[in-house]
Amino acid sequence: MSVRGVVFPALALCYAGFFAATEHWIERVHPSMQFIVPLVAAALIVGSVFATLEHAEVVGSRVGEPLGTLVLTVAVTVIEVTVMASMIGHGSDDPTEAREAVFSAIMIVCNGVVGLCLLLGGFRHGEQELQPMGASAYLAVLIALSALTLIVPNYTVSSYGPTLAPAQVIFVSVLSILLYGAFLFIQTVRHRSYFIDAHVAATGRHETRPSAERTLVSLFGLCASLLGVSLLAERFVPSLEEMLAWTGVAEVNPIAGAAVAMLVLMPESLNAIRAARRNALQTSLNAALGSAVSTIGLTVPSVALLSLGTGREIVLGLGPRDSTMMMLTLMLSVVSFGSGRTNVFTGLVHLVVFATYGFFLFVP
Repeated sequence: MSVRGVVFPALALCYAGFFAATEHWIERVHPSMQFIVPLVAAALIVGSVFATLEHAEVVGSRVGEPLGTLVLTVAVTVIEVTVMASMIGHGSDDPTEAREAVFSAIMIVCNGVVGLCLLLGGFRHGEQELQPMGASAYLAVLIALSALTLIVPNYTVSSYGPTLAPAQVIFVSVLSILLYGAFLFIQTVRHRSYFIDAHVAATGRHETRPSAERTLVSLFGLCASLLGVSLLAERFVPSLEEMLAWTGVAEVNPIAGAAVAMLVLMPESLNAIRAARRNALQTSLNAALGSAVSTIGLTVPSVALLSLGTGREIVLGLGPRDSTMMMLTLMLSVVSFGSGRTNVFTGLVHLVVFATYGFFLFVP
């Protein structure tokens, strides 16, 4: 185990405990501490995210594919739910924060991460192969759940604005969880071969399985890393929003949502990029698209039900521009993965759409 895998989770937990115990005292020392504290927290979060990736890789190697990618997916989902719950609790006056984070996660994964994977993999290996049935399963779930949770609320009449009535929230949340559960059954049991990388299977290359003792240690390190990230995120997110408002940013929520999404998706993004560079494109897509599907299938229902429990309104429906960008992303993904082969140009197109999304964040 590397030093990073031990030091950063330990520092994150200690810093979170120290800050919680001395919060009021620290804020009185000097006004600049309100910026220094979140910056230190951000650095420890990034380090803990890398530690999460390291420990998740060990556990994933032990259980094998495609279950291995699910380990990181579940870990990232835990972080997402915690961070978005913090956003809802802090931003009670603006109910769009969770929606912006979910939308940003879809755009970052399906355009930024996927585009970078296809571009780097294409440069190194020319053309890369994937399992069309596996990719179509991801996209089918992603399209259905994206439309139900982010588009349909714009057209319901049981509640005012782009929101869902309580009964609709419960109905859509149950459907999302059931559909995601059915997808996991297809991925891990019924049609497991759809999600096995063809290149790895053809070459017979398999990673060495770590020992049971090593796996248990990494499982403990994974839990510690996730706890550290979650505790520090609760401190970092409100400070990030206040910092953006202090700098004069007109629309804080989209940028804060994008920053949070990039932070929590970093482990799966790095895992996907590494897999694409070693010519395991299906494994790369399992990590990338799996994070987007889990965001819609698990995070949105969790946050929606949390809003019902706390009585805070949550706006899910996207505006016209963001709805168009999301539909463009989903249609492009269907075209990109439909043939079962990708190249540099396919990745370049996805990155162009991602650059457009990033530009609109600052020039809406």
